[in-house]
Amino acid sequence: MILAGLLGGCDALREQAPGSLQVHEARLVAGADGMRLEVNLDCRLNGPINDALEHGIPITFDMRLRARGIAGALDDRRQIELRYFPLTRRYQLRDSASDSVRSFAASAYLTDALAALRLPLPATFAGLAAGTRLQLDVQLDHSALPGALRLPAMLEPAWRLTAPEFAWIVAAG
Repeated sequence: MILAGLLGGCDALREQAPGSLQVHEARLVAGADGMRLEVNLDCRLNGPINDALEHGIPITFDMRLRARGIAGALDDRRQIELRYFPLTRRYQLRDSASDSVRSFAASAYLTDALAALRLPLPATFAGLAAGTRLQLDVQLDHSALPGALRLPAMLEPAWRLTAPEFAWIVAAG
């Protein structure tokens, strides 16, 4: 009886363990249509966040790219929204800055898309000088959740999903 209670407690703790969010790689790329940010974002949702997504509640990440160099500072903010539509059984990824929407048949394809994000940037990011420091911050946006989930999201460990700061320096050439 005690063993069953301990095992049940372990399951409850496992449900409260936060998922993971990490930027594995980020870089600026000049293309024919302008500058873009290419990001390899490893996102693993756990417990209540995954349950919310599977029940059709959008999960939104705030993404902020900052550039600091001799010429001054630049800032690009956007939201990346993950959504599931239970009736059509489709997953969706939306970038607020470009208002682009991509649709997927399975959650694994959504995860793969996060690992290969290509996000258009304002023209001001073109021609950054060598030595410019870039910093990318990504975190779950609790304020985008429905009202009933905001308080649990602020209090429960499972809802704490913030990627460690990712920074790099623009190379010459």
